[in-house]
Amino acid sequence: MSTLRCDVAIAGGGLVGASLALALAQLDLDVVLIEARPFDVVDHPSFDDRTTALSNGSRRIFEGLDVWPLIEREATAIRRIHVSERGRFAFARIDAAEQGLTALGYVVVNRIMGAALWRRLQRSSVRILAPARVTAMTLEADHRRIECVCGERGASLIHAKLAIAADGARSVVREAAGVGASGWSYEQTALIANVAVQRHHDHVAYERFTPAGPIALLPLSEGRLGLVWTLAPQAAQQIAQASDEQFLARLQSEFGFRLGRFTRVGARNLYPLALTRSDEHIAPRLAVVGAAAQSLHPIAGQGFNLGLRDAASLAEVLADARIAASGPFDPGDGLLLNRYREWRSSDRQRIVRFTDGLVRLFRQPFAPVRAARSLGMLAFDLLPQAKDALSQLSLGAAGRVPRLARGAPLLTAPP
Repeated sequence: MSTLRCDVAIAGGGLVGASLALALAQLDLDVVLIEARPFDVVDHPSFDDRTTALSNGSRRIFEGLDVWPLIEREATAIRRIHVSERGRFAFARIDAAEQGLTALGYVVVNRIMGAALWRRLQRSSVRILAPARVTAMTLEADHRRIECVCGERGASLIHAKLAIAADGARSVVREAAGVGASGWSYEQTALIANVAVQRHHDHVAYERFTPAGPIALLPLSEGRLGLVWTLAPQAAQQIAQASDEQFLARLQSEFGFRLGRFTRVGARNLYPLALTRSDEHIAPRLAVVGAAAQSLHPIAGQGFNLGLRDAASLAEVLADARIAASGPFDPGDGLLLNRYREWRSSDRQRIVRFTDGLVRLFRQPFAPVRAARSLGMLAFDLLPQAKDALSQLSLGAAGRVPRLARGAPLLTAPP
């Protein structure tokens, strides 16, 4: 069995884990990235054809990691957001120009982000074990002892001063450290596909609430749209298996003709929806980030942006401590991990409350609630202050914002 010693071992090489590895490499730390699947951008489950709406803060983080130049040409700007409810008169709009912004965010195919991160990782000092699977982890006096199975290379042992759980909502590493998780199923399924329409989307992202569930349409290149259609599980199965003509007819009846007729639909995939939250962001010599810390409903498009802020926040805490250290630097020091936990708790609480509240509000079928929703959307559309507050939240600009998300270098001396 081979043994590796490192400063930081990251379990999970998805979008958040890979981003964190690149950030920590800037600190001249010895980083090992452990990923269960080969970094094949076609086959990797995190690097598939799903789309992600990036906030401006996330774009700046990718700029700070030198990843955005590889993504920018494939990213589609969101210049306006249009929210409506089927069968109701009111709607709400947010316009980037009114907020003094070039774009409210950007839509990128996960596969494109994965390929960009992988290219940068290949040029970095990060040591990559892939495919490799964590089988056990124990806490020693000054490190985490991580056991891995590394494909044809057999077993490996890693001694890491700090272990990071970035291995998804069902995190093996988080559970091995004794950190549980809570949450609930929404008893809904997200149907994901790309669709084409008669009219160009004009860089507008649509959120359409229907009795069956919300429909999100995100602008993509070549006038296409990324569809996220939330449905009851049985209905999602039936619609996913329908012919293209039947599928498009059902979508048309639910969304309407604001974009003209839907003309084509691509491959369809289904994903069960649930809220999960880790009981803690930290344990001794362990930090939890991304979906291992929280997995959200896609209704507001906040899950990945929140997870990327986890990575940027943890990197900043370690960067500040490394700059301030007069002697040996220990990235697994409990005081540093407590700073990370305190920082992330309020951001997560705010976004989870906002996202879960939207899900519950728009699932209420009662007529008085539906009428109140319409009045609320109408009031929102008429109140600039409300739009400012929501756009700041959607930009990841509420509360303390990591330096990378503000466009500042990670290695900046703290005030």
